[in-house]
Amino acid sequence: MSRPSSAGAVGGGLGAGKAGGGKHGGSGGTAAAAAAAGVSSGSSSGSGFGSGSAAPASAVSLPPAGLPGQPPELTALFECPVCFDYVLPPILQCQAGHLVCNQCRQKLSCCPTCRGPLSPSIRNLAMEKVASTLPFPCKYSSSGCLLSLHHSEKPDHEEVCEFRPYTCPCPGASCKWHGSLEAVMPHLMHAHKSITTLQGEDIVFLATDINLPGAVDWVMMQSCFSHHFMLVLEKQEKYEGHQQFFAVVLLIGTRKQAENFAYRLELNGNRRRLTWEATPRSIHDGVAAAIMNSDCLVFDTSVAHLFADNGNLGINVTISMC
Repeated sequence: MSRPSSAGAVGGGLGAGKAGGGKHGGSGGTAAAAAAAGVSSGSSSGSGFGSGSAAPASAVSLPPAGLPGQPPELTALFECPVCFDYVLPPILQCQAGHLVCNQCRQKLSCCPTCRGPLSPSIRNLAMEKVASTLPFPCKYSSSGCLLSLHHSEKPDHEEVCEFRPYTCPCPGASCKWHGSLEAVMPHLMHAHKSITTLQGEDIVFLATDINLPGAVDWVMMQSCFSHHFMLVLEKQEKYEGHQQFFAVVLLIGTRKQAENFAYRLELNGNRRRLTWEATPRSIHDGVAAAIMNSDCLVFDTSVAHLFADNGNLGINVTISMC
């Protein structure tokens, strides 16, 4: 049976594959396979995965400049001086009247234009009324999206925009790839060939050699309901002598698509059972965010040893539709 890679530090190579399978190179070391045996529950699986949805009825396909007769200078007035995205309602200004978007405002201590104070918060109702009359280009217009939308519809569209770039979802790897949602699975199949894909909504994820020192990742794919899910088990040393395991399921899809599914992780053995149920995270969020928010199955080495068999840990994974 193959063993996963051990990098000796957070961000080590990932191991995924069939028992006795091929090697997979990761950052900090050679990654071998973390194997799994699958048990199908009868549902047919597909190779397709969601990439977005149709644009809202009120969206219009236009060049980023805006509607005919609408000067581009008008939407330019709403440009955030920090991130260059648009300042949309609710619109707040500094005491001198300068605007900054709400996302950037939370990270700033003073106005980026005049260096004046941002508090107390002052609402600019006039600019909000003007914003309600304008269509704004999608934030991915530079990637090819030609839609312009009302500000209230812009966030929902950008969540599923087919031009939205995604990064490689593999944890701990040094892969710098980014591209469209449709290109994620082809990338994984080409650049990370040692990652095993199992079919069906009920499978067993077998992480081998869990006693390896340092930070280790075990990764595999699960295909069901015409979507692909990434299963990740990550071991980290939070402080010297205390290691923790984090297990999570990610959807190769958008956050909105992830809301249609639920997953269950179960450790079972020696007359004990430990279960975690949750909504899968989108790969847009990534494993790090799930671990940071403890939105995953978390257990330490003592618990892992209660369920392990000769250093190998089997996790039952079930995907269901909501």
